[in-house]
Amino acid sequence: MKKVLAIILGGGAGTRLYPLTKLRAKPAVPIAGKYRLIDIPVSNCINSEIYKIYVLTQFNSASLNRHLSRTYNFSGFSDGFVEVLAAQQTAENPNWFQGTADAVRQYLWMFQEWDVDQFLILSGDHLYRMDYRQFIQRHQETGADITLSVLPIDEKRASDFGLMKIDDNGRVVSFSEKPKGDALKAMQVDTSILGLSPEQAQKSPYIASMGIYVFNKDALIKLLKESPERTDFGKEIIPASAKDYNVQAYLFGGYWEDIGTIESFYEANLALTKQPQPPFSFYDETAPIYTRSRYLPPTKMLDCQITESMISEGCILKECRIDHSVLGVRSRVEKGCLIQDTLLMGSDFYEPFVERQSGLQKGGVPLGIGADTTIRRAIVDKNARIGRNVQIINKDRVEEASRESEGFYIRSGIVVILKNAIIADRTII
Repeated sequence: MKKVLAIILGGGAGTRLYPLTKLRAKPAVPIAGKYRLIDIPVSNCINSEIYKIYVLTQFNSASLNRHLSRTYNFSGFSDGFVEVLAAQQTAENPNWFQGTADAVRQYLWMFQEWDVDQFLILSGDHLYRMDYRQFIQRHQETGADITLSVLPIDEKRASDFGLMKIDDNGRVVSFSEKPKGDALKAMQVDTSILGLSPEQAQKSPYIASMGIYVFNKDALIKLLKESPERTDFGKEIIPASAKDYNVQAYLFGGYWEDIGTIESFYEANLALTKQPQPPFSFYDETAPIYTRSRYLPPTKMLDCQITESMISEGCILKECRIDHSVLGVRSRVEKGCLIQDTLLMGSDFYEPFVERQSGLQKGGVPLGIGADTTIRRAIVDKNARIGRNVQIINKDRVEEASRESEGFYIRSGIVVILKNAIIADRTII
């Protein structure tokens, strides 16, 4: 894998994940209580022995930069690195990244200097575990110029993805980006070609692109230089290349989730608590997911009732009930609280005892969740201060609302409390 360079695309504004992306890049959004989205593709690369990794970003890159520099430090005796490349204006190109392909094109001068054979292009907002060695091996065996990682998919979800048709050899012959109606029906294929059983092929008659690609170095350079007007891989570069290049499909059979919206982000996090076997597990010793070491103390639980939940390190929980929830590092929950179907992202720091007490006496709101508060079906971003006797339950069953001045949004019926928000005592949302 020394001849492979990984490029992780994290440059999108993350508008569908707003307000979680208000103060951070999309790949820096926390997941599973202690990780960040960027840890998934970076860990997959490390576990696949790919150590040359660039991350392209454009919006709010400070926290992403900080996380990567603190987390991924390779030995000085190796040529491994994880490096952020932020969008920049130059005399030759005064524009920001216009799309996924344009982001790679703007740094092509740097990438082509590397003595590599393949570029592995990844997305920074997917949850999955994959051995890229098998992916690249399939690319080499088929003599492909480009290989796409694909999923068999059912009709219900198919119109949300770029779909493709393949021939008997697995070569991609046509594309359609998020088709609907008759155009969708026209993209049906016999997915048993990819190794599915007849029953599975009947349930999933479409082939969807995962947005994960391997390009031969020469092919990528030529495609990007020949067509400067094409700015996106999935919509323009790859569909246009099927005629002149050998574009192959690689079937991925594991769990994969595109965490592009608040709802998918929320569901993916809470799915981690499922028993007996969650769809994605962080408990695989053969392919661990890496993140920043924080050296936090163990979680302290004082007379709590906890069911189907994940509790990160460094939490302090007092006489509360937590059901089907994920609690991030340094979460603090006071007595009498009910936390249900909720993701608490935790805090970046501990508030000293003296400050907490003086804040309470002055009518302030300490860091964490105050006593006798109920939170259901919500996402509470980092460093939030939720007062006492607060009800965050979406009592009016609102689907969409923007209340930034009040410290929260509602997306797909899920209440999202903003980072650093202060919710006063006895507030009802």
